[in-house]
Amino acid sequence: MAANASFAAALLIGFSLLFAVMAESPYRFFEWNVTYGDIYPLGVRQQGILINGQFPGPDIHSVTNDNVIINVYNSLDEPFLLSWNGVQQRRNSYVDGVYGTTCPIPPGKNYTYILQVKDQIGSFYYFPSLAFHKAAGAFGGFRILSRPGIPVPFADPAGDYTVLIGDWYKSNHTDLKAQLDSGRKLPLPDGILINGRGSGATLNVEQGKTYRLRISNVGLQNSLNFRIQNHKMKVVEVEGTHTLQTTFSSLDVHVGQSYSVLVTADQPAQDYYVVVSSRFTSDVLTTTGVLRYSGSAGGVSGPIPGGPTIQIDWSLNQARAIRTNLTASGPRPNPQGSYHYGMINTTRTIRLASSAGQVNGKQRYAVNSVSFNPADTPLKLADFFKIDGVYRVGSIQSQPTGGGIYLDTSVMQTDYRTFIEIVFENAESIVQSWHLDGYSFWVVGMDGGQWTPDSRNEYNLRDAVARCTVQVYPSSWTAIYIALDNVGMWNLRSEFWARQYLGQQFYMRVYTTSTSLRDEYPIPINALRCGRASGRSTRPL
Repeated sequence: MAANASFAAALLIGFSLLFAVMAESPYRFFEWNVTYGDIYPLGVRQQGILINGQFPGPDIHSVTNDNVIINVYNSLDEPFLLSWNGVQQRRNSYVDGVYGTTCPIPPGKNYTYILQVKDQIGSFYYFPSLAFHKAAGAFGGFRILSRPGIPVPFADPAGDYTVLIGDWYKSNHTDLKAQLDSGRKLPLPDGILINGRGSGATLNVEQGKTYRLRISNVGLQNSLNFRIQNHKMKVVEVEGTHTLQTTFSSLDVHVGQSYSVLVTADQPAQDYYVVVSSRFTSDVLTTTGVLRYSGSAGGVSGPIPGGPTIQIDWSLNQARAIRTNLTASGPRPNPQGSYHYGMINTTRTIRLASSAGQVNGKQRYAVNSVSFNPADTPLKLADFFKIDGVYRVGSIQSQPTGGGIYLDTSVMQTDYRTFIEIVFENAESIVQSWHLDGYSFWVVGMDGGQWTPDSRNEYNLRDAVARCTVQVYPSSWTAIYIALDNVGMWNLRSEFWARQYLGQQFYMRVYTTSTSLRDEYPIPINALRCGRASGRSTRPL
């Protein structure tokens, strides 16, 4: 490990010389060893993936503009890769940690991620992006705090908890992957976890004090409802956006989404149920934890508080009620004063329709009829080294085709510094969840039925929430606006992990002819090279 630390230090010297602006901000170092280990989240032994022996993995705490240096040693017997859900990797898609941008870490080797949480705040998480590893663990919280002196629109809480919720299988990830590889669908999950536990997760509080909970749904497919017995939750931040402080008794958190809520311990000092249950499922999965007051007079009692089950309108109305706090600062003081998304004309509309079906007798999922087929070389490396034949720009259309599903390495070209509209169209009977790496986007509208240009009359062009993961309800649409200000190759994917694994994703290539460092960083000098990029040299400093 000492040699690895020395290598990371040498890399830092090189990067500091190249990116002087980065040298002005603090560095935070993390040394992680990824291993297999026995875990028992639902009471049966499974092979989990641990980080420094922990399941879930350790939290990352950082501050806006920090340089985060994470040396990851892969002690598994297979390639491994971490991605950073919601961390924008400004000008640096090379370290995004998905196979379209970053080579996997070979078994027995290490890789040092060097990333900057540039102009961001908020609650996010990291996860393993390859080989269905997400079903085995190796995920954890990633928080970015505001810089000192930047006002936050609520008082400092007495405590700040990461709360990772998600559905879970008793089967090992290798067995689940084998089912998908054989062309079969996965069964329903076996249970729900709170911070890696099927029951008994505990949050400690003191009476009269207020606490921040950073809730992330790190699961594989189910939307989840979060609630605390006899307590209200005030939503204050969503994936980097301070929100109007709206109070709810329960909160829907769709797959891949993150919320910050404030909870005040204003009840008699005893134990209260923390409840997480599946949404929009015929068989409702439920797990409980404990909110434990200091000096508690007794354990949990009474019935477990019920929540919504299949009501779409309830969830839709809650989603519409979560809006941006226009008077709050973000990573910079009062950034809303620079421009307003509702006053900018979009230059392009992209419509994306999901579909499910069979290709060569095996289950596949698609976007605009294309089911993503991974290339033999990361797409970003193919761009940098000018390797022909890895993918075709325009291999996915920007409108639904209505045709049958087919396989391709789907890449959609978009232009740097344009302002576009994306409409997600869901003709299926499930609630879907979509994520875009590299960006935060404005969720301007969502409704049932078929989207038409007249649907724009319903858009919220004043205080729509900006986030990186959005849900689309059954037989419904969701529209987002994006300012394409981050050059790179960015993964747009379903957060239903079996669907993502079986092709429901593509890459958005945000392109410019500029070679200026102000637009994009060069390939990292320590970038791993694989596939047809093997043996090629990164540019010298």
